Amino acid sequence: MTWRPRTLAAIAAARAAGIHVLIVTGRMYSSALPYALAAGITAPLVCYQGAWVGDPVTGETLLHEPVPLDLAHEVIAAVEARGFSLNCYVDDTLYVEQETAYSRRYSAFQHIPVFAVGPLQSFLRERPTKLVVVDEEARVVQLEIELQELFAGRLHVARSLPHFLEFSDLHVTKGSGLAFVAERLGFDQAATLGCGDGDNDIELLEWAGYAVAVDNATPRLKAIADWICPSVDEEGVAQVIEAVLARRG
Repeated sequence: MTWRPRTLAAIAAARAAGIHVLIVTGRMYSSALPYALAAGITAPLVCYQGAWVGDPVTGETLLHEPVPLDLAHEVIAAVEARGFSLNCYVDDTLYVEQETAYSRRYSAFQHIPVFAVGPLQSFLRERPTKLVVVDEEARVVQLEIELQELFAGRLHVARSLPHFLEFSDLHVTKGSGLAFVAERLGFDQAATLGCGDGDNDIELLEWAGYAVAVDNATPRLKAIADWICPSVDEEGVAQVIEAVLARRG
């Protein structure tokens, strides 16, 4: 991901107009922080699908809701029994049992280091922020079906990208993270516009007063959106911000 000039200009114009601009992402805090700084965003960063909220100015952790340890070990067992490996996030650091082609690609995609620590069941002694499977899309889709049923009512299980399956605390979503920041900054839910492209954005769009899905979003997200904006390639979010500013003006 890289910021493009039109999007940066739209964000700057929105901030100059007194509008809060937030990044709400599944990324790690350390991975998301450079993007916030590059865009001049000073509002709290909602990371890890809402499990971690951090202040990009002070570095303070404002909220952390990790996965219960017993459930984390149960996820590891269930995932490994089905022939998958896991990314495990503890204290904003990524750990894996052993490096694979998937972990190396993920590390390069996120621009963060990855540490191989051997069997995760033995390594994990504190609550992880989240757990993620990275694999081929068809395999991840099937795994999602099985593990959503297995952990129903106990964990939040959702795909972020087509080949990422993420496990977080049951009450953690991008919507819960956004609600936390809204209360902290004092902005109104009804006046909030949310944009997204993946199934992990469903709760975010459900919470926002006005829901926008980009044209390249998943069918499930488009189905709940109030409006479909142009795709990421066309800087659709920038066009949404521009439209909001034009309406205010």
